[in-house]
Amino acid sequence: MDFLIETAARALAAGDPLGALNQVALRSDAPALALRGIAFAQLGDLSRARTLLRSAARAFGPRQAVARARCVVAEAEIALASRDLGHPDKALHTARATLQAHGDVVNAAHAGHLTARRQLLLGRLEDAERTLAGVDPAGLPWGSRAIQDLIVAGIALRRQQAAAARTALTRARQCAERAGISSLMAEVEHAARTLDAPAARRIGHDGECVLSLDEVEALLASGTLVVDACRYAVRDTRTTVALAGRPVLFALVRVLAQAWPQDVTRDALIAQAFRTRDFDETHRARLRVEMGRLRTAIRPLAGIHATRHGYTLTPAGACGVTVLAPAGDEADPDQGALLAFLADGEGWSSSALALVLGSSQRTVQRALEALAEAGKVQAFGQGRGRRWMLPPVPGFTTSLLLPVILPGQ
Repeated sequence: MDFLIETAARALAAGDPLGALNQVALRSDAPALALRGIAFAQLGDLSRARTLLRSAARAFGPRQAVARARCVVAEAEIALASRDLGHPDKALHTARATLQAHGDVVNAAHAGHLTARRQLLLGRLEDAERTLAGVDPAGLPWGSRAIQDLIVAGIALRRQQAAAARTALTRARQCAERAGISSLMAEVEHAARTLDAPAARRIGHDGECVLSLDEVEALLASGTLVVDACRYAVRDTRTTVALAGRPVLFALVRVLAQAWPQDVTRDALIAQAFRTRDFDETHRARLRVEMGRLRTAIRPLAGIHATRHGYTLTPAGACGVTVLAPAGDEADPDQGALLAFLADGEGWSSSALALVLGSSQRTVQRALEALAEAGKVQAFGQGRGRRWMLPPVPGFTTSLLLPVILPGQ
């Protein structure tokens, strides 16, 4: 390896993409193309980075399997950063196996981290944990250890485990400081701010209040029956009933929970669940059918009883009932979920958001357009290349952390 390539690689490892470009900007050999691709990715020009990495992968000879695999890993991270969640997993798995077989433990671990991050974004928490279990952080550099702890913290955040998330972020901060990579330290601080930000709202018949993640965790462990509008489920300390695929049932149980211990009139239930102001006996008949389905679905947790004017919710053994809603003030729950995913600061395509939300792409596009008109999100690019993100926060720039490609090493 020549001196310029080695110097550029070390600059990228230290988080200095401009220093790397100063060494290889005028070169077109395969190692230089790969390093230029990574540098542009760290600078945020993902389209040019993808083109350069693909050119580098073609330029490496058939005997340079490790270098080609590193290009595949780098391109996979660009796909993750641009929220191209439809990027095929097979190529990344093959590249990881190649790197592991040739003793490139650091980049093989980075490929594992990419797989876990993608699984985390898609809500496959158990898969992400299994992937991380196959990555031993003991022999990794401090930067890679920080990334792994960030993923662990992300899993804990999704599971509303504040203490575990805070412990993982403390480890990530220590590792990032030892690595000395400013962009990585900024990413850790951004995650810490997310942990301290309002996580949800508690809604009941007596009003509502904002909760931190620690308070959410305490609420879930308190024995209260929680109608979770963040995850579309009804849960207590032992049992969770998912209603994500049954929106009418969830709308009904949410109205009943917000009014508890009072009952809710049949007219109010019809208006909320069926979203209509004009109803007749057919709606009342449908309400009876849906109430029967809801009674069956949540039987382990609560009962539903008919009253003279409507229905009331009766928890089975719980000390109370409350609704847990997203922290945003959006009346449309689809908008609240969109803002929650866009809060990571990265650009998302509407197709990727539809995938993680389990909704149609057209529904997501309408919600994004409504948020854009309100000035809460903004779009970049046109057509299939359009990406959505929150307005940038002054003084903070999200980073793309890619592995160092050192040909022959």
